[in-house]
Amino acid sequence: MTPQQIQDVTRTWAMVAPTADAAVALFYERLFAIDPALRAFFAGTDLPAQRRKLAAALATVLGGLDRLDALLPALADLGRRHARLGVVDRHYDRVGEALLWTLEQGLGAAWTDDVHAAWVAAYGLVADAMRTGDDARLAA
Repeated sequence: MTPQQIQDVTRTWAMVAPTADAAVALFYERLFAIDPALRAFFAGTDLPAQRRKLAAALATVLGGLDRLDALLPALADLGRRHARLGVVDRHYDRVGEALLWTLEQGLGAAWTDDVHAAWVAAYGLVADAMRTGDDARLAA
């Protein structure tokens, strides 16, 4: 990611953060609309607590985009844990689709082509690091 993309992601997340719980709720609604089978991953889950965890994880990841040496191993570990739960490659695509849609809805006019590209780059970095963790675990 370029410094400008990191700045765009950080700036727009700051716009979303005050309403993060509502944004994350909208994200999950969209995710389950895209792929209803994903609801099974959250059976018995306290969804309000899960929303808070996701919002906190996003803030942590976005805060670490300028320190990838520390961030990437943590994301690979997260990917290994998700793989143990049954998360597979296509799930990352669905999550990315739902995330970008949610951000577009929440940011309105602030969702420019540059902001879109920055979020695609950020999510791609996260998903690739998590997938690498999946691959490492599965190869072991």
